[in-house]
Amino acid sequence: MKFAIVRMIVVAAISASACGLLAAQQSAPSFQISSTSFPDVSRIPTRFTCAATEPPPGGPRHISTGISPELQWKNAPKGTVSFVLLLHDPDARVPKAPTDVTHWLAFNIPASTTELPQAVAEGKPLPGGGLQGKNITGKIGFQGPCAGPGPFHHYTFELFALDEKLDLPQGATREQVEAAMKGHVLANAAYVGLFHR
Repeated sequence: MKFAIVRMIVVAAISASACGLLAAQQSAPSFQISSTSFPDVSRIPTRFTCAATEPPPGGPRHISTGISPELQWKNAPKGTVSFVLLLHDPDARVPKAPTDVTHWLAFNIPASTTELPQAVAEGKPLPGGGLQGKNITGKIGFQGPCAGPGPFHHYTFELFALDEKLDLPQGATREQVEAAMKGHVLANAAYVGLFHR
């Protein structure tokens, strides 16, 4: 009888603890990314795309890089050491490529950082810390969305919270960054912009 009572008390205590932990997890605010440059799931303004007039169009396709939009985020999970930012076009593929089209890649963004300003410079470390990787053109930095006429493409800004910094140099590729991230992602958030020319 005494054993049964003790067992009931222990089970009740464990249940209460589990319920409390579950409630805490459920009430924790979600990791979010947003932008003042355009609303989520809306058309991306021209200045942030390859149709921009500044920087001036150039290269074989005579397109602009555009400028990167302002981004901000909040509610990173406990234990976050760094962030990875990836802008990609899931509606486009490059023949024989392992991924869809990469428009911007940044990594080792410090956990203390909660935003990136508009018009981040190409080929340079990020303001406040962090490095930039290569985009679809092979250059380091932002390449604006560039879908041709037809349906809108869903340009996705994905932000990953990691439990470590990545041992990679400026100019790393998406494949290198994604391989190094494996097993270290605590949470991710996404923000989508629409564009076609």
